[in-house]
Amino acid sequence: MGFVGGVISYPSNQLYEEVAYIALHFHWSLAEILSLVNSDRRRWVTEIQTLRQQLAQG
Repeated sequence: MGFVGGVISYPSNQLYEEVAYIALHFHWSLAEILSLVNSDRRRWVTEIQTLRQQLAQG
């Protein structure tokens, strides 16, 4: 029997890490960050990482 359906949850550890990372850099509220869909939140994490790398390289 294959997968019938249901909710696939987002890993809670990853969610906490993403929220903390975005909050640290952008100072957005918890509500603002959690209102983002997963893909948008991941994109912001990637953008922050890119900016940090650029700044570190001078």
